[in-house]
Amino acid sequence: MIRTSSRVWSRLIAVLATALIVVPVAPAAGSAAPTTPTVTWAVQPANEQGPDGRRWIERTLDPGQVVTEHLAVRNFSDAAVVFALKAADGYLTDKGRFNMLASDKESVAGGTWIDVRETVTVGPKQTKVVPFTITVPRDATPGDHPAGIAATVTSGAGTVAVESRVGFRVMMRASGTVTAALVVSDLSARYERSWNPFSAGTVQLTYTATNQGNVAVTGDGEARVTELFGLVNRDTEAQVEELLPGGNRQVEVRVDGVWGLVRLNSTIEVTLALSSGEAAGAEIRPGSATVTGWTLPWPQLALAVVLVAVVLAGRSVVRRRRRRLAQLLARAREEGRKSVLIDG
Repeated sequence: MIRTSSRVWSRLIAVLATALIVVPVAPAAGSAAPTTPTVTWAVQPANEQGPDGRRWIERTLDPGQVVTEHLAVRNFSDAAVVFALKAADGYLTDKGRFNMLASDKESVAGGTWIDVRETVTVGPKQTKVVPFTITVPRDATPGDHPAGIAATVTSGAGTVAVESRVGFRVMMRASGTVTAALVVSDLSARYERSWNPFSAGTVQLTYTATNQGNVAVTGDGEARVTELFGLVNRDTEAQVEELLPGGNRQVEVRVDGVWGLVRLNSTIEVTLALSSGEAAGAEIRPGSATVTGWTLPWPQLALAVVLVAVVLAGRSVVRRRRRRLAQLLARAREEGRKSVLIDG
C-alpha cells in the first residue's frame, strides 16, 4: 500500500509540474511576457539629454535631406533588458488609432526612411538615449509619409513567440505642393420615423470619407436635411477623424427633428484642416455630397384622417339632431293647429 501510494503521488506531482510549464500567461500591454520577470518600459521622442516632452516627432524635410533625431528608452524593470529597435510604415486602424506595420510585413514608404541601431541594452530603472537618422529620398513625393519607431521585446515558450512593442509615430512631410482633398462618396439616407404624431423622426446618414490629398487631414462640417421643398431644414455637426493620405473611413451622422415632409434633401459638407504642419500655401479641397429621398409623414396623416373623421362625424351628429329637432317642432305645430280646429 505504501509503494502504491508513493507512485500515485509521484505521478500527480509530475502532472502538475508539466501543467505549470505548458500553460501560457498572457502579456500585459507594454510588458514582456510569461516565464521571465515582468518587463515594463516606455519610448519617447528625445534630445541628446533625454525625453523632450514631445508626444511624437513631426518634421518637414526637403528631398535628399538627412537629419538626426533621438529617442529615449526607459526601463522601469528590476533587471537589465535588451530591446530591439524597429521602424516601420505607419497607418491608422479602423478605430482611428495610429499603428505601425508588424515585423513580418515589409515597409515600402516612410518606414524605409528611418535608420536606427538594431538593439539597445538598458539597465534596471534606467533611461538610454538612442540617436537615429531620417534620410529623405531625392525622388520623395510631396506630402506626409507616416512611420513609427518602437522598442520591442520578444518572449515566449517553445514555438510560440510574443512580440511586445512600445513606440511613437514619426510624421515626415516632404516639402512641395501640399494638397488637402477629401472626397465624400456612397452617401445614403434612411428616415427613422416616430409613430408618435407629435414627435419628429431622425435621418440616419452614412457616407465614406476618403483622403485623396497628400497630407493627413481632419474634417469639420455640417449635415443638413431640408424638407417640404426647402421650406424646413435641420442640421447637425458632421466630423471626420484624422485620415492619412489614401485612407478612408465610413462615417455615420444622425439628424434629429425631421418630420418627413414629402421630399428630403440630405447634404454633407465637410471643411478640412491639416492635422499637422502649416496650412499656409496648402491647396484645400473640401468634400460634399447630396442625396434626395421621398417620404410621407404617415403618423401625422393618420392623425389628420382621424381628426377629419371626428369632425365629419360631429357635423353629422349635429345635423341629425337639428333635423330631429325640426321634425319635433313641426310635429308640435301640426298638433297645435289640429287642436285649435277641434276646439273651434
